[in-house]
Amino acid sequence: MRVFVTGASGWIGSAATTELLARGHEVVGLARSDAAAARIAELGAEVRRGSIDDPAGLRDGAAAADAVVHLAYNHDFSRMADAARTDSQAIEAFGEVLAGTDRPLLIASGVAGLASGTVATEDDRPAHDGHPRLVNAAAALALAERGVRSCVVRFAPTVHGAGDYGFVPVLVATARAKGVSAYVGDGTNVWPAVHRSDAGRLVALATESAPAGSIVHAVAEQGIATRAIAETIGRGLGVPVTSVPAEEAGAHFDWMGQFFAADLATSSELTRARFGWRPTGPGLLADLEQGHYFAAPPS
Repeated sequence: MRVFVTGASGWIGSAATTELLARGHEVVGLARSDAAAARIAELGAEVRRGSIDDPAGLRDGAAAADAVVHLAYNHDFSRMADAARTDSQAIEAFGEVLAGTDRPLLIASGVAGLASGTVATEDDRPAHDGHPRLVNAAAALALAERGVRSCVVRFAPTVHGAGDYGFVPVLVATARAKGVSAYVGDGTNVWPAVHRSDAGRLVALATESAPAGSIVHAVAEQGIATRAIAETIGRGLGVPVTSVPAEEAGAHFDWMGQFFAADLATSSELTRARFGWRPTGPGLLADLEQGHYFAAPPS
């Protein structure tokens, strides 16, 4: 297939691009900057200059492809509404082109907000009054009724590996700055995780074979206790580990507090059974133990 990938130069997108190419597909990566274009070309993919806030350009890219993998997203938490709006417009643009073709459209989402007090599964359909990105996921799934082979990949909050610039590096930076590695409350709340290489492979598998209107979970570990994460960070930095009361999480972690206090146990049993996906990368704690998260930041 000829696969049009947004976010192809990003953390997950570059892994997915590498996997798609290895499986014999052609990849056209969307690049909004010279640096992104260079990265995509370095991976061995074709470069298409443009941006996710240009619906006309996205329609043209989708029209020239056999499949669309939409992984680009603006994760600026100070502009969540704007980011969700741009994402919605992109999904709508792709839907206009792919309607009636039965061609794949895969989009990225997350596991937050799926369930409370239980283990979330691929069959969970959360209410749409939470994060606006949930609305976009529902819109993508609804495209199945219009003849699009749509699929939503819900990623674990921690897609880890060497070079990670997501949530875990923020926790490490906070611990380094505060001189203490903290968790919230008793630290028994859990975070699911997946290694970047396993996430990239699942994107490729789902692009090839996910049925219309399907959801897959890019989750290798159902949940790691946040206290264990904090303890491993503490050892890596050589700083004490302590608990922070829930009401003080925002003050200690800033915006990260609400995420690190969340309990997000998530299963991927159905994904593994349906697609034969078997994660092989190291777990989050083992990855932390390798030390690359604790390299001194550039001065």
